Amino acid sequence: MPVTRLSERVGLAELADHWLKVPGPTGANAGAKVASIVAGMAAGADSVTDLDLIRHGALPRLFTQVKAASTLGAFLRGLCGGDISSLDAVARRVLQRLAAQTPLLPRIDQIALIDIDSKITQVHGRAKQGAAYGYTKVLGLHFQAVTLSTPHAAPVILQTRLRGGNAGSGRKAASLLRQALGTARACGATGPVLVRGDSTFFSGTVIATIGAAGAWFSITAPHNPAVTTAIAAIDQAAWRPIRYPRPVLDTDTGQWVTHAEIAETTLTAFTNPTDNPGRTVTARLLVRRVPAHTPTGQDGLFPLWRYHAVFTDNPTDPATAWAQHNGRAGAIEQVFADLNNSALAHFPSGKFAANAAWLTLAALTHNLMRALGCLAGGRHATARTGTLRRHLVTVAARLARTARTLTLHLPRNWPWQRAWQQIFDRTHHPPAAA
Repeated sequence: MPVTRLSERVGLAELADHWLKVPGPTGANAGAKVASIVAGMAAGADSVTDLDLIRHGALPRLFTQVKAASTLGAFLRGLCGGDISSLDAVARRVLQRLAAQTPLLPRIDQIALIDIDSKITQVHGRAKQGAAYGYTKVLGLHFQAVTLSTPHAAPVILQTRLRGGNAGSGRKAASLLRQALGTARACGATGPVLVRGDSTFFSGTVIATIGAAGAWFSITAPHNPAVTTAIAAIDQAAWRPIRYPRPVLDTDTGQWVTHAEIAETTLTAFTNPTDNPGRTVTARLLVRRVPAHTPTGQDGLFPLWRYHAVFTDNPTDPATAWAQHNGRAGAIEQVFADLNNSALAHFPSGKFAANAAWLTLAALTHNLMRALGCLAGGRHATARTGTLRRHLVTVAARLARTARTLTLHLPRNWPWQRAWQQIFDRTHHPPAAA
């Protein structure tokens, strides 16, 4: 009930009716169909057939306009590429309203962290449109995602895009970032904005797009000749030791790293006028080096180092800028794990456009669940969406009708009664506008 009420408060169905104009009978009542899909995803559906779970038990007595799974499947298959753009517009506006009406992004005006990454989801069967073998050597569909977070808030999803399984990770990332940065500003990111990405997004087009939006960039630098030359020119006296609060696993060597050294130099990138006309950028190159352990564990005659570099215009001190960049992996991987544990466990349709719509609605549902956790407060504000689903959504209750009034009898001795009651009160009786 609170999830559905929250979606009503932000006008999900009305937005879908306004933006989605799908011809034919399958496109009728688009708002009710989109709301039904989102409700099913929030309750744990990860396929079209699973969407029927919102019609079991006494749920039809609580909710109206709930559509059957077959109807929802036909609706998704009837969408085309232009409809996906309209659905993206709906998702962006829902996020903006959630940010305005709930404590979804606290202190976003102080600093906003935007992360971009891509992921291949394995699919099965040759009938999947767009499925191909990518760099992971598995048959799949490849999607990009851009997330927004703050040091005090869990990440939400700004923008997604589905591509073929063999699409390059950074292809057309600039246009995706341009839309995402506009959405972040509309959500209240009026202060500094830092865009983080791995070496896949080290391109003149991406960095020019970030700069044009007035944001900072922090991109992992590849080990190309220009970067290698810049690292080699660093004076040995420039290296400063740093220690990690907790040991960090080096995935390349399997060793736990407790300390490293960091230095700073300058790099001029994208100097090729053919590939990057007018996009030459000069900025800081932060370099971290860690001891290179041999397989036998024996020390060499002279120290060997492994180098990692970040190209950035973040104006903070090197240690802080490096720590802010390192937070990228945790934020974006948390979102991917949440999606894998919910509606995006797989792409359910053979139609590419239907799967693209499924991806957009999965991102919308993720943001709705994040807002629900923020309304509950406490540890639910940063909990995984799977935890939110177990604690606050899939709750057993008995429905009774007395004097034309519906009453929900919730479990006794329920550990999360206070959190659920709080979100119920905040969604059904919102505070009066000032």
